[in-house]
Amino acid sequence: MNPPLLSSISSPADIKKMTYAEIRLLTEEIRKTIIEVVGSNGGHLSSNLGVVELTVAMHRVFDCPEDSFVWDVGHQCYTHKLLTGRYDRFHTIRKRDGLSGFPKKDESPYDSFDTGHASTSISAAYGILAARRLAGGRGKVVAVIGDGALTGGMALEGLSHAGDDGKDLIVILNDNKMSISPNTGALSQYLSRLTMGVSYQRFRNRFDRAVNRVPLVGPFVLKAVNRVKRGVKGLLFKDNLFVDLGFEYVGPLNGHNVEELEKVLRDVKRLKRPVVVHVITRKGKGYSLAENDPSTFHGIGPFCISDGKVEKFDTLSFTEAFSNALVDEASRRPEIVAITAAMSKGTGLVPFQHRYPERFFDTGIAEQHAVTFAGGLAAGGRRPVVAIYSTFMQRAVDQVIHDVSLQKLPVVFAMDRAGAVPDDGETHQGLYDIALFRPVPSLSILTPASAEETRLMLAWALDQENAVMLRYPKGSCPTEEPAFSAPIEAGRGVFVARDGSDVLVACTGGIYAEVHEAANQLARAGCPVDVLNLRFVKPFDEAWFLDAVAPYGSVVFVEDGIRTGGFAEALASLVRERLSGVRASVMAFDELYYPQGTRAQILSSAGLSPAHVADEVRKAREARSAERLA
Repeated sequence: MNPPLLSSISSPADIKKMTYAEIRLLTEEIRKTIIEVVGSNGGHLSSNLGVVELTVAMHRVFDCPEDSFVWDVGHQCYTHKLLTGRYDRFHTIRKRDGLSGFPKKDESPYDSFDTGHASTSISAAYGILAARRLAGGRGKVVAVIGDGALTGGMALEGLSHAGDDGKDLIVILNDNKMSISPNTGALSQYLSRLTMGVSYQRFRNRFDRAVNRVPLVGPFVLKAVNRVKRGVKGLLFKDNLFVDLGFEYVGPLNGHNVEELEKVLRDVKRLKRPVVVHVITRKGKGYSLAENDPSTFHGIGPFCISDGKVEKFDTLSFTEAFSNALVDEASRRPEIVAITAAMSKGTGLVPFQHRYPERFFDTGIAEQHAVTFAGGLAAGGRRPVVAIYSTFMQRAVDQVIHDVSLQKLPVVFAMDRAGAVPDDGETHQGLYDIALFRPVPSLSILTPASAEETRLMLAWALDQENAVMLRYPKGSCPTEEPAFSAPIEAGRGVFVARDGSDVLVACTGGIYAEVHEAANQLARAGCPVDVLNLRFVKPFDEAWFLDAVAPYGSVVFVEDGIRTGGFAEALASLVRERLSGVRASVMAFDELYYPQGTRAQILSSAGLSPAHVADEVRKAREARSAERLA
């Protein structure tokens, strides 16, 4: 049965008419809907349950889409979607062809900016505001940023610029971990409300205009007055970064009291200068299991609502294989330290953290800092292992080049979620790391195809004197093959299947499972194919490779990365140049942004499913036969 209030909402205008009694019922319906859908589909639960009242208050005060909201990180936008005409499709969230789990401009006019990565909202919102003011527009722009996203340096850059420029940007700080010390006491709250009052702001505006008109000295006097004002505020609001950066400051406010939030936001809406509204919320609010364990329920797969249990699989994931291997290596190598950027659970570092807390570092959502910090640790004699998702390593390309590789520092990068990433959509695909990092000098890149290869490659990486990247997918490890236990030889791969076929399939480790299934399909059809697990992207032993490929009539390269600038494209070019008698073809991701879906659906849409690989082998064999007949 559809919730009576929620199902009746076609736009935010509908909730502006509701009484506070109805609003309380509405927030209960919203939470129940989010819990049920995330329980079925998986998704981000804790963060969304924490911003229900805040989102309702925002939509009752502001006039979206005339006023723009930018969510950071965007995964806290579920209530926003429910209130902006998407309730009837909410059950499709994170599914193929369904609603995105993040704001998406193409999905709704109520989504003003796509925010899948953290710490971007203030810069984006300020850009939207500046463009609007240049065009003579009037609408307000609100950035909603979590205290975790505020740890990213880009957020501080945005605050510095916006505060200095003085435009009327509204930043709502959603503080759900109390990581920023609040100003407590009646005086603090009174002063915050007082400075937001209409009469105070009217006086401020008139005073500023009058002083600014004084010939010659007016602008200088106004700057001096503002410095004094900030100094006085600094005494009243101890250590308030936002005041120092030029923002008005309101808070802390109870983020679960709609009436209180509305009163403050209505005053804030009248402001003509930048303001930070500090809101305290509780992650997982309204669902006790998520309240007590917000980390587990932050991003979760389908689960049983009554007990919170997630379906467990018997097979080992690549993340778990890396985790086990790292703890094992650390037990023998005291110089190993582990670093992550607010993703200790997602990257499998929790066991390491528990066992070696003094050797574990979580930098917060600050990938650039994490990489350069690792460079410093390496320069100081440690062996840093940096575990970051492939999509987030994009944010630290300069640091990998300038602060690690250029200085030949032995940092190991464990890049989880490489290749096709299910459910989260375009912003989270791990398709670009090979093309981005393959040209970097003195940097090695390996692609394990199994748990055993993950263990062997990590051990190899920790023995090197330069930086090494291991990239592996989100998913289960394939069944072990004898070849996967072969010692690591720099630049060389291993043959997993060698049945005397005239066609060779050479693949990166992250897509070996699909290649293996394709080989099984072909074998069942009486058309066996040889399979080479490349292991290395770089360094690469070209002489060894050319000798290995020379006996074949055709070689099919399969890579779980972008085609342009990728590894498979380079190898195919090498074969065409050096082995004129061998036909080469490439299977990789095209220059597209691939939407959400299961891993199988994403690979199928990219033409990289087992069936597609098998078809490519058949085409290669047919083309070779045709060439012989000609």
